Amino acid sequence: SVAAAVSAATEVTGRLAGVVANAGGAGGMGPYHLLDAGDFMRTLELNVLGTMLCVKHAVPRMVDGGGGSFVGMSSIAGHQTHPYFGAYTVGKAGIEAIIRNAADEFGSSRVRFNAIRPGFIATELMDAIPRESGVYASYIDNTPMADVGSPADVGNLVRFLVGPESRWITGQTIFANGGYTTR
Repeated sequence: SVAAAVSAATEVTGRLAGVVANAGGAGGMGPYHLLDAGDFMRTLELNVLGTMLCVKHAVPRMVDGGGGSFVGMSSIAGHQTHPYFGAYTVGKAGIEAIIRNAADEFGSSRVRFNAIRPGFIATELMDAIPRESGVYASYIDNTPMADVGSPADVGNLVRFLVGPESRWITGQTIFANGGYTTR
């Protein structure tokens, strides 16, 4: 399906200038000694293998087109511990490793690779955290900007990383978290 998506994206121009590997999710949550190996592997397949397949199928088109920009979607959980997040933290850290290695491998071909580490973003995934809960309050209290981000905040960073203004940025993972990691 990734190969088909890349093919469809290049039908009109024959070129691929930018890719955002944004599929991700969690399963296999809980303390490691209680995790189901199948759930753990499905989460890794979705996050790590899914990103690798996007790289695999997009890179040839980007190289043939003279370069491009690839953005992987990590998470603050790929950088900081999140107890009981199980496979999700491992998967997001794996995405960051792919991004760094691909930046090194394909830099001479003018294909850039970067990742974004969103923090608490108001998406349907975060709707599971009740707004009146202590977990929600702790995110707000520990974020210098005292709020949660929006999908547009992440989208604006994606647009920058795909655009020409970021032509000298590769192999980086950039936080989008309202300063959460400063505390």
